Amino acid sequence: MNIQTVLRPVRCAVLAAAVALTAGCSWLESIEIDPTRDWTANQLYSEARAAVSDGNWEVAKDYYTKLEARYPFGAYAQQAQIDLAYVYYKDDDAPSAVQTLDRFLRAYPNHPNSDYALYLKALATLNERDGWLASMTRQDIAFRDAQAARDAFDIFKELAGRYPDSRYAPEARRRMHELVLAGARHQIMTARFYFERKAYIACINRAKVVITDYQQTPMRDEALQLLADSYHELGMFDLERDTRRIIEANKPAQTTMN
Repeated sequence: MNIQTVLRPVRCAVLAAAVALTAGCSWLESIEIDPTRDWTANQLYSEARAAVSDGNWEVAKDYYTKLEARYPFGAYAQQAQIDLAYVYYKDDDAPSAVQTLDRFLRAYPNHPNSDYALYLKALATLNERDGWLASMTRQDIAFRDAQAARDAFDIFKELAGRYPDSRYAPEARRRMHELVLAGARHQIMTARFYFERKAYIACINRAKVVITDYQQTPMRDEALQLLADSYHELGMFDLERDTRRIIEANKPAQTTMN
């Protein structure tokens, strides 16, 4: 038998083994070793906070998520949930922020930072990132989603009720007031829209909402005026007269000069 014939299978086996070994080494080289694998909870939390300070939201999310997964018990994991929600909020991911805060509040209803969690949840519900006054100049809250405004109002109300002495309670009450005004503005603008398009029945319905639900707001007077004007356009003169009498009765008393 030819020696080459005998050695050919051996050479093929050696070649195949070499190829497999090379492929294996290439695969091993492609595995990225996680530099945080040996980090303590304190180190993960510190690095996550540093990433937040730098505005590096993706890195912060990665570190907070790893902290929760590796050290699910203890103060670091609890605070990591709140901080992670804040990162989602700052990174324009309001739904994830709300979901994370809901999970935190269910797990730790009596946590010392529950008041802040409620406050942040309300802001995320409104999807308001850059501050109340700034957002009011960019986009009047009256144009925002009405359900989101109602939900945020309820969250602020819960915060102010459960934690009346919280540092966030005064701001929550102020924002509740703003949301009431915003709701009234939304209704009055809609009523005005209908009146200008001669949809008087629809205008009447919206004006009545303002008069009934927002009677303590400045928009009530315009609602009464729109109501009276709509009655007039519809030829409902008795109702118009009744409404105008209410308008006159609500006018501030005129002071007479001696």
